Amino acid sequence: MKLSGPGDWQEGGFALYIHWPFCKAKCPYCDFNSHVRASVDQQAWQNAYLAELDRAAEETGGRILRSVFFGGGTPSLMDPSVTGAILDRVARHWRLANDLEVTLEANPTSVEASRFAGYRQAGVNRVSLGIQALNDLDLKRLGRQHSATEGLAALDLACSLFDRTSCDLIYARQEQDLTSWREELISVLSRGPDHISLYQLTIEQGTAFAKLFDAGKLRGLPDEDLAADMYELTAETVADYSLRDYEVSNYAKEGSESRHNLVYWRMGDYLGIGPGAHGRLTLDGQRYATDTHRSPELWLGAVSQAGSGEKPREIVSREAQALEYLMMSLRLSEGMQLSRYHALGGQLSENLVDDFVQQGLLMRRDDRIATTSTGRLLLNRLILELS
Repeated sequence: MKLSGPGDWQEGGFALYIHWPFCKAKCPYCDFNSHVRASVDQQAWQNAYLAELDRAAEETGGRILRSVFFGGGTPSLMDPSVTGAILDRVARHWRLANDLEVTLEANPTSVEASRFAGYRQAGVNRVSLGIQALNDLDLKRLGRQHSATEGLAALDLACSLFDRTSCDLIYARQEQDLTSWREELISVLSRGPDHISLYQLTIEQGTAFAKLFDAGKLRGLPDEDLAADMYELTAETVADYSLRDYEVSNYAKEGSESRHNLVYWRMGDYLGIGPGAHGRLTLDGQRYATDTHRSPELWLGAVSQAGSGEKPREIVSREAQALEYLMMSLRLSEGMQLSRYHALGGQLSENLVDDFVQQGLLMRRDDRIATTSTGRLLLNRLILELS
């Protein structure tokens, strides 16, 4: 067994990401690695995931695992028996944190919601629902397979079954206004989820929406000022339900922050298993970026024939680590630890930091700097100028 020595990753912890690449349909805004297939051999995929876990444990088996996250794609299309087999193998290989978080992303169709009890029995203790919108016209525009009624019913069911429930919503949609956005937020928040992720609709290259936008056929998108107003309204509304904005797009009740995503944002180590899954791994004091084959068939074949779905690893330089830490940590309300940034070789202009503090864009607290609510609206600019 090959263990890593002490390293900076321990500041963020250790997590596992499992990518399930299949969806019923490809949403027009989505640029994730998702694929539509007429059928999936669930047993073959289970075998491949278990083989990859065995391989990964040879390098990291002595670590304490804080989180397991089933992402996609649509993991709620995975048989609960496959989920259970994966979690059983995880428990065999790693020491599990007492408060291990096991999240599964789910679509709120009635068919997929019927699997929720099976996932809970398999060991999932947190579900993240892709509700996205609460009116049927927008759901159709977004290519979603569920109705608004199904979305709320799935949320009620998830809150009754799981210790923790999160949901995703998209704002700045076509012809959306502040009043309807606030009504959607209240409708979701009043049902009691302890976490919510709210994303501004962005037009990603290579998506169906990008083709429509370039052709001038994606009309009614809010301008930047209205989108900013929606962002500010979000923080005000969620606060009424005891959620706080602990990250730029994420809001949670105290203690319900996504432990998995915190490993990313605090620049810990994480294994990425499955087609297109990325990872960061520190071994013998050297940090590596890992990547996998994006094609489901290519990944599955590589695991069975070559014994690994990974591509060759790349070394992450100290300079790149410092930049990554700057970019990720400033997304968090807790901000960036200056001593850690400097230990990675990062350099900050004290004058520039002071200027941003005076402008109300940054705040400084002992060994940390963090963005203000105003600064978060200009986060990309701040990162560019500070790096």
